[in-house]
Amino acid sequence: MSELAADRRVPGNYVRGALYGLAAVSIWSGWIVVARLGLKTSLTPWDIAALRFVVAGVLLLPYVLQKGLAFERLGLIGLAAIVLGGGAPVLLANTGLLFAPAAHAGALFPGVMPLAVAVLAAAFLHEAFTGAKKIGFALIMMGIAGIAWGTAGAIDPRQTTGHALFLASAFAWACYTVAMRRARLDGLHAAGIAAVGALMLYVPVYFLAEGTSLGRASWGDVALQAFVQGVLTAIVSLVFYGRAVSLLGASSGAAFAALSPVMTAVMAIPILGEWPVTLDWIAIASISAGVYVVSGGPLPRRAYSASVPAK
Repeated sequence: MSELAADRRVPGNYVRGALYGLAAVSIWSGWIVVARLGLKTSLTPWDIAALRFVVAGVLLLPYVLQKGLAFERLGLIGLAAIVLGGGAPVLLANTGLLFAPAAHAGALFPGVMPLAVAVLAAAFLHEAFTGAKKIGFALIMMGIAGIAWGTAGAIDPRQTTGHALFLASAFAWACYTVAMRRARLDGLHAAGIAAVGALMLYVPVYFLAEGTSLGRASWGDVALQAFVQGVLTAIVSLVFYGRAVSLLGASSGAAFAALSPVMTAVMAIPILGEWPVTLDWIAIASISAGVYVVSGGPLPRRAYSASVPAK
């Protein structure tokens, strides 16, 4: 019996995992909108990433010193996947927001991330790849094609750069997820390793390259980004996400990110004044439905029975 099928036999596990997943995706949706808002001030993507890594790294450093880097479980490749996969998406996605709107970020980063997780989990964790997931693949590709088509004829091709950065973020985050699941790390431990690693690797380079550019921003803008990026997103959401993955498995835990595109697009309307066009809404809906199916979200009983291989 597959891991997904086994988990469904424990309703309490699924409910707890679902609540953790929903909590994590709520924070992620807000993070994209707040980051986009910060980029409309004097802050740069590099400033926002530095705030996140400094705050989270300093707060979690004592915990990592106590627990260690779990090298015996992760190995060199796994450790790199945790550090780079937990840190690089922030910089990539924030930079992408300079070129494309928050609604596109929601669709192509957390929206596509469960698809990337499902592919990597099938390859490295041997999680089942069912017929239902193939249907989900088709829906996702339709949605991505819709977003690409919507900007293909535009005079400004900058959005294509943003889309590529969002997709790279999704792949990096998938590497983080699979490495965490494979090593059986809890959410806080994985978040701590990622945060401290980013603090050591990124922050010195940032200060050498950017100097004191944060001094030009208002204290209110800095405090908002530090709290949302460094505390809520880099620590709290990763703890919730880690618990969901631990309870449900890599693919099923990542499924809740499928809700992020719609939540991001809706939040961007009152906060940023960004209204997705009709084609964007269709693409967002298609991607959301596709990644939900691919990542093992609950299906009607008849469809689920058909998608689970018989023993």
